[in-house]
Amino acid sequence: MTTEETTAARANWWMSRQAPAAPVGYPDLMKALRSVQDRISESVPDAGLVADVTHLLREIVCLLEPSVEENEWLRLSGTLDELPGRGQAFIPAIEYDRLEDGRVAGRVKFSSFHLGGNGAAHGGAIPLLFDDVLGRMVNHDQTSVARTANLSVDYRNVTPVGRDLEVQAWIEREEGRKTYARGELWDGQVLCAEARGLFVTLQPGQP
Repeated sequence: MTTEETTAARANWWMSRQAPAAPVGYPDLMKALRSVQDRISESVPDAGLVADVTHLLREIVCLLEPSVEENEWLRLSGTLDELPGRGQAFIPAIEYDRLEDGRVAGRVKFSSFHLGGNGAAHGGAIPLLFDDVLGRMVNHDQTSVARTANLSVDYRNVTPVGRDLEVQAWIEREEGRKTYARGELWDGQVLCAEARGLFVTLQPGQP
């Protein structure tokens, strides 16, 4: 693919926000992958079990090798908006109840994979959540794409793992190419964290 073709493909992907259709069973594959992450995080295996699991994981890598797509714009991971986490296991599994009119409402549960210590989610996983939620809201139904320019998070209370939490976000204002957004993470009536983000719409040709 030439440089011009790559640029055009990138622009078309940003504009259309479309991805190849996920094959039947792909959501179950992502659930299984998340479960593997959690089980490895929770387990204390002996040397024999470590060897067995490592062997199985290497076999999985070999099975997937023929299907590797070098062009990131044609991959499934991170582009399947209908799936929790957009079809990748890096982002906490967010399920949206509302995504329209400059506002977002949804549910999320941090798992053992996101544990920081003493029952609390890792501090680095919370900005990741906010960045994805705010970014998806800002870019929802846009004809162009905006990237994160700044994100600040205030930790108000412990964010627990293994519990259903509520996430809310909204657009505060827009100034030219700049969009200012806010987000909150709630455990019932307890505010766990809140975020402020600045997103800047890309100019033509910007990656």
